[in-house]
Amino acid sequence: MKYRNATLKDIPAISELQQKYHVSTISEEDKPSGFVTTLFTEDQFKELIEKENGVAIACDGDKVVAYAMAASWEYWSAWPLFQHMIKDLPNTTYLGQVLSTENSYQYGPVCIDKKYRGSEVLPNLFEFSRREMNKKYPILITFINCINPRSYTAHRKKLGLDVIKNFEFNNNQYYELGYDTSKKTPGSNLENL
Repeated sequence: MKYRNATLKDIPAISELQQKYHVSTISEEDKPSGFVTTLFTEDQFKELIEKENGVAIACDGDKVVAYAMAASWEYWSAWPLFQHMIKDLPNTTYLGQVLSTENSYQYGPVCIDKKYRGSEVLPNLFEFSRREMNKKYPILITFINCINPRSYTAHRKKLGLDVIKNFEFNNNQYYELGYDTSKKTPGSNLENL
């Protein structure tokens, strides 16, 4: 398995994976195994790759089998949910710091092909993304819809993220989680880059 930053050539494969596991298009059979809720256009993927270098991918040979997004709050500010989270940053403390757009970034969504779930892909992909973003930010922030228990368990139990608080947006309940980007990811066997 190879972990790297996505390039523009990877967008069709990333889009295909998103289509397969997005909450609006996922099969009912696959939904209990986890899904993503933020929908990206090809232009949004392009901007995320070009301006933020914010798409980490896992490849099995030439096939993209997983992706993880990570970017500044400025990038995410186009979406109403992230606008809500940005507005709430000054009301949130984590690792003894009041959160801001300067000391934190938004991680996720992460999407892994069903065939690779439960393997080393999640901790290694998270570790690759964490290392890249640690160059700029000490704190990772993410959110998980409360109706997505698989994602919650994976991020809490396997990756060691901390629940900071719960919040409501658009009649949905979410967990807000954080991670110290100076810490190696538990369970990752990713070698030095």
